[in-house]
Amino acid sequence: MKAIVQDVYGPPEVLRIEEVDRPVPGRREVLIRVRAAAVDQGVWHLMAGMPYAVRAVTGLRRPRTRVRGMDVAGVVEAVGQDVTRFRPGDEVYGNCHGSFAEYARAKEGTLALKPRGLGFEQAATVPVSGCTALNAVRDSGQVTAGRRVLVLGASGGVGSFAVQVAKAYGAHVTGVCSAAKADLVRSLGADDVLDYAHEDPVDGSRRYDVILDIAGNRPLSGLRRALTPRGTLVIIGGEGGGDWIGGNQRQLGALLLSPFVGHRLRPLGTLVRHRDLEALTALIEAGSVTPAVDRTYPLAEVPDAIRHLRSGRVRGKIAIRL
Repeated sequence: MKAIVQDVYGPPEVLRIEEVDRPVPGRREVLIRVRAAAVDQGVWHLMAGMPYAVRAVTGLRRPRTRVRGMDVAGVVEAVGQDVTRFRPGDEVYGNCHGSFAEYARAKEGTLALKPRGLGFEQAATVPVSGCTALNAVRDSGQVTAGRRVLVLGASGGVGSFAVQVAKAYGAHVTGVCSAAKADLVRSLGADDVLDYAHEDPVDGSRRYDVILDIAGNRPLSGLRRALTPRGTLVIIGGEGGGDWIGGNQRQLGALLLSPFVGHRLRPLGTLVRHRDLEALTALIEAGSVTPAVDRTYPLAEVPDAIRHLRSGRVRGKIAIRL
């Protein structure tokens, strides 16, 4: 089968398309005929091996997993002997290792049936970013009706889902983005949209019950200034922070500081579970959430898709078509 592979860490140029063996599903795994995949910042971090801390998991000198890609949507080709939730022919979406390929295997617990009425390319953009947004809003942020929510990075992959999920939970949502992307954020349902180039959204002139800081680099002290006295800050990813731990520096700081202040400071990682995918499916099928797809690339152009992602011009998500 054709797949995008890498043997060393580095820029998009280290990726190439190659013929590799088709994977074989384990006892609790599903083999998927991939119809679409997606690109997010996590794909770049794994490709580049940056910050260096990720290499403790992915391989110190070279990637242990050659095929890149995590988000997947496709058709079940075969199932392991202990799989009970799926059968060949089912249309599914979820998370796997190696979705930039014609076939990929995934754990049963990281998949769900694809939402009705959603194409494969749209569905493939949901799992990682959508589940991260859902966990940020519902679990870490504990957003309920009437809460005032600030989404920093509202036009990106996670942010575009977070705005919609928070609105579905009844919140008053303020999205922060560039002027060029304000129309997208409004179309997602944001009540207010702020242009970060012209006003500081965390200067303290407005207070929020929940702040979702997505891939940001603002100091914790500045973010806390815009919270209500018992407000919650959720830190999702981050840029900067150096080559060794990157944006995790702020997440660690939030974890250490939280017990000593009135605010709830919550770092958030990415976890894709079937029950969260099913919750997103319900929101999608109800019309509350719609994936915002900026552009679709064919498999051979994954390196170009990653370059476009890193340019900062993406509005929503990037899909990969197979």
